[in-house]
Amino acid sequence: MGSFSIWHWLIVLLIVVLVFGTKKLKNIGSDLGGAVKGFKDGVRDGGASSDAAPPPQQVTSSKSTDANTVDVETKTKS
Repeated sequence: MGSFSIWHWLIVLLIVVLVFGTKKLKNIGSDLGGAVKGFKDGVRDGGASSDAAPPPQQVTSSKSTDANTVDVETKTKS
C-alpha cells in the first residue's frame, strides 16, 4: 500500500480530463484562482481598514439641536 507511482497519477489525470474536459477544468481553475485572490485581498483590506477607521461613536441621550429631529416617546399597552 505504498505511495502511488507517476503512472498511477498520469492515469488518474487522464480519467479526470476525459470526464470533465479541458474547458471545464480551465474554468474551474480560473474560478478557484479568482476566489483565492479575492480572499487574500479581503484579508489584506480588512486588516488595514480596521486599523485606520476610527471607532464608532456612542449615542448619548442629550437633546439634539437639529430642527428636523423629532423626539418620540413610546407607550406600552396596559
